[in-house]
Amino acid sequence: MPGGARTPEELETLLEDAFLLRDDVALVQLFESTAVLIAGGGLDDARGHREIVRLAAQLWDSGRIYLADPRQVLQVRDAALVLGGGAISVMRRGGDGEWRYAISILDKSRH
Repeated sequence: MPGGARTPEELETLLEDAFLLRDDVALVQLFESTAVLIAGGGLDDARGHREIVRLAAQLWDSGRIYLADPRQVLQVRDAALVLGGGAISVMRRGGDGEWRYAISILDKSRH
């Protein structure tokens, strides 16, 4: 993922791209190493890169996609809360200036 996400909105778009392309390498670069991904639908929550890749593979196998739809972005310094049409996410900007997910909750009914 050359360049990474420079804004929370861009991070949302990169997550959509990783889901559509089923690109697990790009996917893990979008999350902090200790991040949490919650997808619902009876799937376990994923904590950390290895589990996030496992959960994403389950989502892809079941035909789930992610469409970025950030409706409200609340940003304070290096933290952001993004409320979307089907997701709620907490993001942080790292020392490298790139935004990454700390917590992402995907609504099973929307994706």
